[in-house]
Amino acid sequence: MVNFTLTTATAISASQPLAATELAHAVGADTAWVVQLVEVGILRIEPAETQPERWQFSSTDLQCALEARRLERDFGVGLDAAALILDLQHEVRRLKAVLHAHRLG
Repeated sequence: MVNFTLTTATAISASQPLAATELAHAVGADTAWVVQLVEVGILRIEPAETQPERWQFSSTDLQCALEARRLERDFGVGLDAAALILDLQHEVRRLKAVLHAHRLG
């Protein structure tokens, strides 16, 4: 018996963003979880669209959702804590870039 893994890929670009259902599927969650990510500020919707079925997400949003999912799975944190952790990680990366730009880091 031969075992194999089938992998599918979806291109994500400005002209081909992900819908909420596609983002949920990509991270192994449901759409309600994606709605929670928006509610706690991990994901932002531009323009502010109220209907989740009309939301569109970028590859950066997918990366944030995957990081939030990993924090939930690996460390058991809630989404509020995940939002704080992700914000702090972003700020650390930004500050490191500033230091590097000024040749201090």
